[in-house]
Amino acid sequence: MRTEFFLPMRPPTITHQEHEVTCKDGKPVFYDPPELKAARAKLQAHLAKHVPAKKYMTAVQLVVKWCFPVKGKHQNGEYKATKPDTDNLQKLLKDVMTGLGYWTDDALVASEVTEKFWADIPGIYIAIQNLR
Repeated sequence: MRTEFFLPMRPPTITHQEHEVTCKDGKPVFYDPPELKAARAKLQAHLAKHVPAKKYMTAVQLVVKWCFPVKGKHQNGEYKATKPDTDNLQKLLKDVMTGLGYWTDDALVASEVTEKFWADIPGIYIAIQNLR
């Protein structure tokens, strides 16, 4: 099985790592700031359109190309070597995909290719395929 699509959107720059903490009854309570909630909702809305009819249930390869809008002296197709970090971007993306039912557990992602680019057409390219 293979799933492949492009999400035409401005990729979020806030990441899963940016939780906030407060104290309640002397204990730390973690919560998502409004910007993170908005990024999660944006990803959910775009990803919901591409949920596979059947969940992936065995090991998969996940390929993600993050395409950020070109700015400054950067050019279309140039690798983006600035924040946000790919591992933090991937965490939020995989959590949302898990919640939507792409797979039974994101632990099934046994192979992962992640790249960030500056791009004239911003968005997120995603490909998932079973590993055999």
